[in-house]
Order: sequence, then structure tokens, then C-alpha cells
Amino acid sequence: MSKAELLFALSAALVVYTYLGFPLLVFLRAQFRTVPYDCGEITPTVTVIIVAHNEVASIRQKMENLLALDYPRDHLEIIVASDGSDDGTNEAVMEYRAHGIKLLPLPRRGKIPNLNVAVGQAHGEILVFSDANSMYRPDALRKLVRPLSDPAVGGVAGNQTYLPDGGNEVSAGEKAYWNFDQALKHLESESGSVTSATGAIYAIRKDLFEPLPAGVCDDAMNSYRVVARGYRMVYEHTAVAYETVSSDGRAEFRRKARICARGLRAIGVMRQLLNPLPYGFYAFQLLSHKLLRRLMIWPLLLMLVTSLWLQSVNMFFRVVAVGQLLFYGLALFIFLMPRQKSKKNRIFRIITLPFYFCLANFAFLVAQWWFVSGRRIDKWEVQRAGDLGTGLH
Repeated sequence: MSKAELLFALSAALVVYTYLGFPLLVFLRAQFRTVPYDCGEITPTVTVIIVAHNEVASIRQKMENLLALDYPRDHLEIIVASDGSDDGTNEAVMEYRAHGIKLLPLPRRGKIPNLNVAVGQAHGEILVFSDANSMYRPDALRKLVRPLSDPAVGGVAGNQTYLPDGGNEVSAGEKAYWNFDQALKHLESESGSVTSATGAIYAIRKDLFEPLPAGVCDDAMNSYRVVARGYRMVYEHTAVAYETVSSDGRAEFRRKARICARGLRAIGVMRQLLNPLPYGFYAFQLLSHKLLRRLMIWPLLLMLVTSLWLQSVNMFFRVVAVGQLLFYGLALFIFLMPRQKSKKNRIFRIITLPFYFCLANFAFLVAQWWFVSGRRIDKWEVQRAGDLGTGLH
């Protein structure tokens, strides 16, 4: 075997393992090593924390949504930490003072410092973190805290679900990716812990919270710390939060790059979790689900280069090279075509997957550069897809 063939084989094996082998491994583990946990109808005191910067477009809807939750009002505290908002967000939240909602008008420092301040003001036994544009199903909070009746469970990841939309080259890919990721979370939870929660809806025990370092994803960091303390982080699919999908490719690119850069920093801080001796299978989850997936652009590029180099050797390499060129060519075609929406065209949704795949991997490449260059993403301007409408139920 030549060096080029060896490089191709190694890169192809890494790609196949990350996208197919690891999910299959998690599936098999869930079938043969189910670890149940208790779920009780409990109503502990809960503090819901939202850190918001210039969210006047959705903050009233968020307040109404939280106040309408099917949860004992005397056991529910709501804190909005305003990160230097100057668009009327503070004034909108103040309209709900009579309902007990607490506003913390804080300076513009970024999400993490102000989230730490908000937790310091929280009185609930359970901390629930959410986003200003994430709308909860009425029973979401009751469902979210149920697994915490088990003393071995330290945190619960909820089910972020995207509302129906017209469909475009970004939303179709994001929904496909997200559905796959949620299924993976469910399987991980069946046999241990989810790798991490999503920021739209998750809960942890307050006594497990530690102040977060700047420049990390709070959902990832809090999840990692729950596992590091010896507790399970489980997934509750019935605790549903609704969001809309971004229809702007540039905004989605920036969002993914930012999340990835902050996620890589969180892994760097909690790198001890990559040691399988104390953390067992979770170390492989973290490596495969969060690290390798974000580094895939390198083996993908190596596969392309080596297959093109070897295409004259035999038919196999020619077919592989042509297949990759067609895949990336389709992504480029979608990128160059006029922006449009297709509400019912399933073929359109399928052919946009290569575009989304490439968009995500290039965003991960940018995030890697930010990470190795020491660039920290503490503050950003949030761009929403618009009002959530009436799709909640």
C-alpha cells in the first residue's frame, strides 16, 4: 500500500467512524446496556434564567410563555439578565414586575459574566436556562424536572424543536442535522449521559453549578461539569421548546462558528473528561460527538486530495473522486443559485444537504482558527429569524 493509499484509508476510516460508526456504536450500546432512572411527578423550586441582549422583538412573548407554564407559580422564579440592552428590552421586562419577574439590568459584558450574576441571585433548587426566542410547551417545565427525582441525575437536557417554515437551503439542512442530533442524545441518555444539552431548554441542580469561565458555551460547560461531578445528564424528549430556523446563510455560518469556538474552549477547560479511565464511554462520546465532528474538514479534505491523486490507479478511486466532486459541486450550485424558498419540494430539501454540510464544516474551520489564535467570543449581536408566530401547541 502506497503512502497516498494509506492516507486515504485513514482519512476515510475517520470520516466513516464519526458520521456512521459512532452513531451505530451508541445505538448498539443503548440496546444492550440500558440504564434506567426514576421519573417522578415533582415540583421543586425552579429558577428560569434568560440572558438577553436587545431582544425586544421576542421578550414579551417569552415572558407570556413562561407565565403560562403549567407549573406552581409559587415554586417558579424568573430572572432576566439584560446584557446591556438598549432597544427597549429592559422596559418590556419591567412591564411584568407585578407578576414577580425579576430584571437584572447589567452592563454589556457578554452572556457568561451576566449569567453568573443571575445564578447568584437565584433561589430555586433547580436552575433552568433558556433563550429569549425559545418558547416552551405548557408542560415543558414539569417534564423537564421529572428525571431530577432520581438522585443520580444532576441535569436534564430538553428537546429543542424547530417550528415548520417555508424551507430554504439553510433550514432544510439544519432541521435534518438537528433531528439526527436529538436522536443521538436520546440514545446516549438511554445508556448513560448525553454529551451536552442545548441552551434553549435544560436544567441542572443549583448545588452543581460553578461560575463559568468567559468564552465558553454555557450549555456545554454546565453539562460537562454535571458529568465530572459523577451525576448523569439525561435527555427528556417530552420537555419541548420551540424555535424558528435561521433563513440567512451568513447568520447561520456566524452562529455555527461562534458556537463551535466556544464549544472547543469548553472542551479545553474540561479536557479531563476525555480520559476514559475515570469517565468511561462518556470520554468516547465527547471525543466523537463534539471534537471529531468539528474537526472533520481535515480528513474530508485529505480524502478528496488523495482520491484525486489516486484516480488513475483503479476504478474505485475514480468513482470516489467523482462522487466527492459531484457532492461539493452541488453544494456550490446551491450556494450560487438565487435565494428562494420551497414549501413542499422534497427534492429541493434533499439537494440542499450538501450545501449545509459544507457550510457547517467551513464554519468549524473558522472556529478552529479562532480557538488556536486565542480569539475569545464573549459578545455578539443576535439575529433572529423573526416572530415565532402561532405555531405553539
